[in-house]
Amino acid sequence: MIKRTNSNDKDFQWLVKQLDAYLRIIDGDDHAFYAQYNKTNMLQHALVFYENNIAVGCGALKNYTDETVEIKRMYVLPEYRGKGIAASILSELEKWAAEIGYHSLILETGKKQEDAIHLYRKCGYMLIPNYGQYENIENSVCMKKVIA
Repeated sequence: MIKRTNSNDKDFQWLVKQLDAYLRIIDGDDHAFYAQYNKTNMLQHALVFYENNIAVGCGALKNYTDETVEIKRMYVLPEYRGKGIAASILSELEKWAAEIGYHSLILETGKKQEDAIHLYRKCGYMLIPNYGQYENIENSVCMKKVIA
């Protein structure tokens, strides 16, 4: 089950804490730079994925422009990966973005996050030049998908 919510949701907040702990390890010295752009307060469009009433994955949307929304805080607990949960969350985020009037989605992930890059490519996201705060960041990989 996927629940539409916002960043005040306790399950979403718990999953984001798990994500941040994971990223501290993956990003190493770069973590502080990325963390400043991953604040979750005030996100009006967040998802929590449940399996057997356990919160196991999340994702969110953040306005970027009038036509483009940024995917933020995508995460699935390690023991639940490989089951298609991330693809389900991504699909629901795309559907929600279209419902609220966006025409494209963008995202940033790290070069070391090969599974994430593979997922996004498999779901139709294309590499784009790094945008915004990620412009000159060598570790960043930015992608985009047009939905309407």
